Amino acid sequence: MNDQIASGAKSGTRPSRQINVVLRSHDSNGAAAPIADQEPLAAVKPLPPGDHYADIQKELDVMVGLDNVKSLVYEIYAMLQIAQMRSEAGLHGGAHVYHMIFKGNPGTGKTTIARIVAKLLQKMGVLTKGHLIEVERADLVGEYIGHTAQKTRDLVRKAVGGVLFVDEAYSLARGGEKDFGKEAIDTLVKAMEDMRNQFVLILAGYPAEIEHFLMTNPGLPSRFPIQIDFPDYSIDQLIQIAELMAKDRDYALLPQTVFKMRQHLMQEKHMSIFSFSNARYVRNMIEKSIRHQAVRLLSQYANSSPGKQELMAIRPEDVKLEGQSSGGRREVGYT
Repeated sequence: MNDQIASGAKSGTRPSRQINVVLRSHDSNGAAAPIADQEPLAAVKPLPPGDHYADIQKELDVMVGLDNVKSLVYEIYAMLQIAQMRSEAGLHGGAHVYHMIFKGNPGTGKTTIARIVAKLLQKMGVLTKGHLIEVERADLVGEYIGHTAQKTRDLVRKAVGGVLFVDEAYSLARGGEKDFGKEAIDTLVKAMEDMRNQFVLILAGYPAEIEHFLMTNPGLPSRFPIQIDFPDYSIDQLIQIAELMAKDRDYALLPQTVFKMRQHLMQEKHMSIFSFSNARYVRNMIEKSIRHQAVRLLSQYANSSPGKQELMAIRPEDVKLEGQSSGGRREVGYT
C-alpha cells in the first residue's frame, strides 16, 4: 500500500469544511476588480471530463484521522474549481498564493500530505510537474559566504513546477544573524517573489519551534497564507494504524498482542510527550515484531513448516519493546 495506512473513512464522501483558510487574491492595484452589472456574463463552458479530486480523495481516505487536513485539501480543490468556473464566466480571477506552513510532531503525515497537495495542484493546472523536493537544513546551508545562496537557488530550480518541502525549517534560524541559515531564508523569500507561482514552498516542523521561527522574521507569516496543524494521533488511532500496517503485510495482530501494544503506547506517549514520533514509532514497532516473529518461527519449526495462520500471527511474545527509541529514520508516509 506504498507506506500509506488505510483508515475506516468512507469512500465517496467529501470531508466537511471545518476550518477557515484565508487566501490572498489581488489585482495589479491591490484591489478587487469591479463587476459591471450592465455587462452580461459569458456562458460557462463545461468543465473537462473526469473528477480531478477522485484520485486525491482515495489517497486521503486511506489515512487515519487528519480530518482538519483533509478539509483543507478539499477547500483548496474547491477554490481552484470555482476559480476555473469564474474565469470561464468572464469574472476576475486574480493570483492566489499557495505557500504553506505545516506544524506538527514527527509521524503525523506532513510529508505525505505535501505529496498529495503537489499532485492536486498539478492536476488543477497550478503546477506543471507536481513533484516534491524534500530538503532540510544541511541541504540548504553551505560552508562559506555565498555557498548557501547558491545551494538554495539550485534546489529552488529543481523544485520549479512542483513543491519544495523544507523539514525542520526552524533550524534555519537557530544560529542567529551571523549563521548561514539566515542566508538560506533570505534566498527562499527572494525566490518566492521572483518566481511567483512557479513553485510552492512548504515549511514544516514542530509547532512551537515553527511559531518561534516565524517570529524571527516579521515578513514571513504573511507570505504563507495557508497554515495548518497536524495533531498527534490518539492511542486508538495508533492501534488502528498498527493493525492496518500489519494487515498490509499479510500479518495479523492477536487480541493479546493488541493489548500489549496499547499498554506500551500509552506509557511511551506519556513519557515522550515532546518527542513521540506517532505513526513512525508504530511502524518501527511493527517491523521489529515481524523480525522477532521470524526468529521465533524458525526456532519452533526447525524440522517443519508453520501453517498459514501461524505465518500470519504476531503473538505478544513477538512484541519486544525494551530499548525501542521513539525516533527512527524518516519513512515515506506519516512523516
